[in-house]
Amino acid sequence: MSFNESVTKTNLARSFAAECQAGARYQFMSKMALQDQQKFVSDTMKTLAKNEMAHAKVFYDLILQLSGGSVRNIAIEAGYPFDEPQLGVSLLEESKIEEAEANNIYPSFARIAKDEGFMEVAKAFEMVANVEATHHEILKYLAGLYKARRMYKRNVPTEWKCSNCGYVEIGKESYKTCPLCKLPQGYVIVDFEKEFSEHGTDCECCSKAPSAKKKNSH
Repeated sequence: MSFNESVTKTNLARSFAAECQAGARYQFMSKMALQDQQKFVSDTMKTLAKNEMAHAKVFYDLILQLSGGSVRNIAIEAGYPFDEPQLGVSLLEESKIEEAEANNIYPSFARIAKDEGFMEVAKAFEMVANVEATHHEILKYLAGLYKARRMYKRNVPTEWKCSNCGYVEIGKESYKTCPLCKLPQGYVIVDFEKEFSEHGTDCECCSKAPSAKKKNSH
């Protein structure tokens, strides 16, 4: 099948638009977190934004590669979220969007690409889906902690490490101000990988987060 006549071409364009918008929203959320003195959350959102823009570049490059050069215009029709920015709510809303991309949208796009003979595109969709699954876990976890006001509280002794100077303490609650460099609590690292391995993303505090209202439909 010709790429220019394929559904895959449209799906790549839709995905490019979605990833660009996600990157922008995550940058907005990073600024919101910083205003709330949540430096580590802000840095995490910057990293996720960088990931999303990297995905967008992959999709953009595939369009150019398979079309044989520049494309003047690709008409797309899709739905994208525009919610009032509230950090706790936005974290959960975005986690639901990432879940939909990981479990439904990109696997579907990968199957279509395979059916149309675009195996490289199918592989790209599958790999991006795997990353979005991780994003879903991180955002869901952060949403639960933020909503329950337990970002820096745990039921068991936990290692709390300052992201600025590296100072470490063990306890059920993080220090309010780093004893060494004097920066606020928001600089303390939340060790996602360790906590996921110990109790997954459905910890007690995460279960208290509100349900999301919307899902991305790109």
